[in-house]
Amino acid sequence: MVLAAPAAAQSSGSGVLVTGAQFEQVCTPGNPALAELSGLAVAGGKTYGIGDSGTDDAVVVMDGDCAVTSTLSVPVDPYDIEDMGVGPDGRLWLSDAGDNERVRSTVALIDLDPATGAGQLHRLTYPDGPHDAEALLIQRDGVPLIVTKEVLATNGIYRPAGAAALGDLASPGPTPLERVGDVRLGPTSTPGGPVPVGGSTLVTGGAVSADGTVAALRTYTDVYLYSAPDGDLVRALTATTPVRVALPNQPQGEAIAFTPDGDLLAGSESAGGPLPPVQILRGATELARSSSWSGGSVSLSASEGHGQDPAQASGETTEKPSAPRWSTAVLGVGALVAGLATFALVRRRSRS
Repeated sequence: MVLAAPAAAQSSGSGVLVTGAQFEQVCTPGNPALAELSGLAVAGGKTYGIGDSGTDDAVVVMDGDCAVTSTLSVPVDPYDIEDMGVGPDGRLWLSDAGDNERVRSTVALIDLDPATGAGQLHRLTYPDGPHDAEALLIQRDGVPLIVTKEVLATNGIYRPAGAAALGDLASPGPTPLERVGDVRLGPTSTPGGPVPVGGSTLVTGGAVSADGTVAALRTYTDVYLYSAPDGDLVRALTATTPVRVALPNQPQGEAIAFTPDGDLLAGSESAGGPLPPVQILRGATELARSSSWSGGSVSLSASEGHGQDPAQASGETTEKPSAPRWSTAVLGVGALVAGLATFALVRRRSRS
């Protein structure tokens, strides 16, 4: 018997901008190992970080001043780790799903015991060809979600077929993935990242709160917070309007992680310059729970102060199922800029 894949739901929009919420600086890393910081995670009272391709052979452990106190070797030779998360059992899960040139036949999740350093490789296969992905979300039931980073298409949400949990993944695999939804972010006018406008549409990182009821996706310029009281992150990503908070102007921001208290950490690659500071958004989970909206369909939410109706300008959300999700001109320009930026980054990384 052949089981059909679940129908993919889709979300689109720039979220409800919260102008009063701001990130503040926590500390500035000094270790060159964090120059390519791409993933963050907080578990067991420790903060973990990892770089991406070329610097992803070890996970670093940081203290409250961003100083590296120890390292954990990645138990297998990775291709391009782009994010990390924490499983229900406290193990770290590294998302080796980077594929700038979209040539990989498999991607992988790597589990890592922070106490012993032991771990295994779990290969995964997409049902529709290669994708580049920099965001990993782990639901509280242990089901991992990979959100792709697309330039000229909507970002896909993938999970192991049949909603298999982390503990059920074969090693080395592969385990097939299924596409369960789509999400499109931006464009916004928030400054930051490698290029203007286009960077606000690319998904560069993800995180889930300790209790599994709030998810965060980030671009180079903004972070989007989704409330999921029932722990169903797919529904939250595809059927609710997120809260959007502008990120500080970071050179190439890709890392986010929730603290146990519900604050949100954000870090960035240095992009060839000085190491940028790690920033924190206080009360991120409460902000998501108090401000998110859900309904039968999702409309493009207020993203800028001009051109809104009064309800949107005041921070309220109105449902307009028949309204177009995007301005064609804005989407086209944003996608073009994002495509050129991604091409430039691929070429730069290929030469390095």
